[in-house]
Amino acid sequence: MFPRVKPALARAWRDLQTVQFGVTPAHAVVLGPVDTATGAFIDRIDGTRGMELLRAEATRMGLPDGRADALVRRLARAGLLDDASAGGPRAQSLRRRPETLERLGPDLGSLSLVHREPGGDLRGVAARRAIRVQVRGSGRVGAVIAAVLAGAGVGRVEVLDGGRVEAADVAPGGLGPASVGRMRAEAAAGAVRAAAPGPAPRAGAEEGPEPGLALVVVAPRDGLHAWAPDPDTAADWVASGTPHLYAGVLEGTGLVGPLVLPGTTACAGCMERERVERDAAWPRMLVQWRSSHRRLGSASCDLGLSTAVAGLAAAHALAFLDGQLPASTGARWEAALPTLHWESAPVRAHPDCPCGAAPDPAERLRPAGRASGRGAGADPPGAP
Repeated sequence: MFPRVKPALARAWRDLQTVQFGVTPAHAVVLGPVDTATGAFIDRIDGTRGMELLRAEATRMGLPDGRADALVRRLARAGLLDDASAGGPRAQSLRRRPETLERLGPDLGSLSLVHREPGGDLRGVAARRAIRVQVRGSGRVGAVIAAVLAGAGVGRVEVLDGGRVEAADVAPGGLGPASVGRMRAEAAAGAVRAAAPGPAPRAGAEEGPEPGLALVVVAPRDGLHAWAPDPDTAADWVASGTPHLYAGVLEGTGLVGPLVLPGTTACAGCMERERVERDAAWPRMLVQWRSSHRRLGSASCDLGLSTAVAGLAAAHALAFLDGQLPASTGARWEAALPTLHWESAPVRAHPDCPCGAAPDPAERLRPAGRASGRGAGADPPGAP
């Protein structure tokens, strides 16, 4: 073991015997009591020394026997300790790619805060490398999402779209001006390769078999299809249990979510049924809107807003791929120009939808406090 105090957390003394690791409340940890000599010894726990050398260093600094081991255990329990040699075989493989790790340094720091166990940062990056994601759409939102996911270490990012790149598709971080006129899927694949911190993993003995889809991100150039997703398009994802996340910009309004967990949270069919119940004219208007959007193409997609939507959607996607449920799980986040105030609204599973996310009537009538035996239909953690 080569212990290291996590460098992602800035350190400051609150008083003579209390150290605070971290600035922001989400991840800050206060440790005390800590005497001055022990505080100085913490600086030596930097990943360059094994435990034998740390014990010798503690003795040289006049610390009592056993203090080095006790402090390392204490830091580990507080989630403040990393291990420069931990992470397993995939992490060791990554250590042989120093140029990749250098590019992913900030991501490793972030992952070390989420995965608090020693070596969790490298395990997280190694897990991302084995993941396959599909992005549907390569416009101002979709292409940026794909590039961010690839740049954050997701090993296999596919982009599906048709036609050729137009000038309106160009966006910083996505498709560049040189892409105009090229096939969209081809240009987006080039953007993904350019953003990736290293070559994509190849299926085989070292990387394992080709993985299944972990997530589909639906980010159509026509924001209407993210605002009012087509249940027929999503039917295969629901049937196969493939999670999918919607994101887009429509008429100066950006949206992220919902993240659909088939059989657990509301799907496109649930959303459509709920809208029809609220507004009987919805199906008639939707046909007209879809027809007009096919003629007019994408419009009213402010570059600043589209970049914000792409960034937020990519962050939510990464949180999910890293094993967490982001705030878009079963909910939609929206922000409209000019104030850009983000608001969240829950997306409820509809009892008439065949996706199976809504609990049956017997489940809804079950007395509080009794286990239901199924998780479908429950609000995800963090949903309003």
